[in-house]
Amino acid sequence: MIYKQFREMSLSALGMGGMRLPTSGKDSEIDRKTAFEMIDYAMEHGVNYYDTAWGYHGGNSELVMGEALSRHPREMFYLASKFPGYSLKNMPRVKEIFEKPLEKCRVDHFDFYLFHNVCELNIDAYLDPKFGIHPYLIEQRDAGRIKHLGFSAHGGVDVMKRFLDAYGDDMGFCQLQINFLDWKFQNADEKVALLKERGIPVWVMEPLRGGRLCRLDDAFESRLRAMRPHETTTGWNFRFIQSLPEVVVTLSGMSTPEQTAENIATFETDEPLNNEEFDALQQIAAEMLEKKTVPCTACRYCVDQCPMGLDIPRLLALYNEHAFSDGGFIAPMALSAIDDDKQPDSCIGCGSCSAVCPQQIDIPGAFSDFTSRLGR
Repeated sequence: MIYKQFREMSLSALGMGGMRLPTSGKDSEIDRKTAFEMIDYAMEHGVNYYDTAWGYHGGNSELVMGEALSRHPREMFYLASKFPGYSLKNMPRVKEIFEKPLEKCRVDHFDFYLFHNVCELNIDAYLDPKFGIHPYLIEQRDAGRIKHLGFSAHGGVDVMKRFLDAYGDDMGFCQLQINFLDWKFQNADEKVALLKERGIPVWVMEPLRGGRLCRLDDAFESRLRAMRPHETTTGWNFRFIQSLPEVVVTLSGMSTPEQTAENIATFETDEPLNNEEFDALQQIAAEMLEKKTVPCTACRYCVDQCPMGLDIPRLLALYNEHAFSDGGFIAPMALSAIDDDKQPDSCIGCGSCSAVCPQQIDIPGAFSDFTSRLGR
């Protein structure tokens, strides 16, 4: 196992995520026997970082992860959990929500604790002093019940800047969705650069985009095999992450013993991509996106022409995310922070935007499709 130094800790470069543990059917019904086997295997093969959260598996991830890890010496693992700001209903409950997971996880402290999912939906609430979230978590850190405080982010760069301007001096790390597709698609490159500028180490989530990037079109996989004949497609994804020097821990939500063994085997070696290989993956990402997204370059020529005052490039970016991912939570989450009269369904279909679009995008058609996909 590769290890990375973080302050006084030597962390396994691969961390085990607790969002996709094996289940017996329903998401909330974790297959404890298989999960225990996977965690034991990971421990035996050098994984010492384990990540869970309040909402994973209907609240049962913390229970199962805590029970499984309690069978091992506490000094053998580092445990992370998170405050669930993805729901605004949780904002007034920081003390209750912090205390309960300690009990569920059978520990007296978290080695890592995060503001969960900083995004457009919750940034105002996270920064609102009436909820007292930041002061309470700082108090727990100072009391030794949190060893390192950080945050995860699915929001845009501007949201991250607002959060960092307020709390950046207290953030020891940041967890981002990074993979070869989202390096440009979700502006992960800009987010990493922002964190580097602030001196904040990077943790990676969704390196395989929920497993979607483990299986590519045959033509894409043939191109990759020509450059690295013995590397699996999954391995290519992890080698991409290994090419980013800012990354300390890469989290993978493993669902089967086979996935656990394969991922751990990959992280036995550090084999970052060379420039040619890195560029080849980025070309494949561009071709994958071209099939399911519109080619908006955010030139903003359309904005002045819109009688409804819509932020068309922003809405098209969210449309692309939703269309490529066949749904998901990111676009609806971001849209929830946009005024009702500035939503995609506010488009009146006049076509003034398309008339000036250098890329000749059918913008009203895209917004109509977006509205349909959202079920509105």
